[in-house]
Amino acid sequence: MPRKKGSIGADTANAIYTSGTRLIATHGFEAMSLRQLAADVGIQASSLYNHILNKHALLHGIMLNYMRDLLDKAAAEVPPKGEAAEQLRLFVAFHVRFHMTRNEDLRIINQELRSLEAAQRVEIVAMRDDYEKILEGILRRGVRSRVFRIKDIRVTTFAIIAMLTGIAAWWRPDGRLPVDDLVALHQDLVLRSVGAR
Repeated sequence: MPRKKGSIGADTANAIYTSGTRLIATHGFEAMSLRQLAADVGIQASSLYNHILNKHALLHGIMLNYMRDLLDKAAAEVPPKGEAAEQLRLFVAFHVRFHMTRNEDLRIINQELRSLEAAQRVEIVAMRDDYEKILEGILRRGVRSRVFRIKDIRVTTFAIIAMLTGIAAWWRPDGRLPVDDLVALHQDLVLRSVGAR
């Protein structure tokens, strides 16, 4: 079956981003070379420039794709209105499940933000802030409705996200806890931590 026009270019671009994500997560942004990336994809190094402007643009694209996906899927999974405790349960389930499948992206966003150019970093940090505001909004609504007892909403937001994100560093698919049990356990931990009634 013949390929659609442009599909080879799209396939190559996807391969560049997939390989770039793996290589940066494994070796770090500074250590990964474009020559290494081209060899991994199976193209000439000069051909990379048909798809990316430079190495910083690749890193920015990886982070941008990750943050857009995170925000889009969070919007779909966590409704903006509803009972605060249920919204918090949904947020926890979404965050845990999303990051279990995006370990390499997560490693890059956590370790390589400093490697972005200034304007790129501002954009990614703003998107990260937008994501944190989803949780912060849930916590504020819970405090207003007297469902949650929280002394400092901002610190609690950071603490919850750090705990949930940290799961990706130690959880293994062949480990003791299946995903559903892990989600339920963390929903309980988070709800207790905010004094849910």
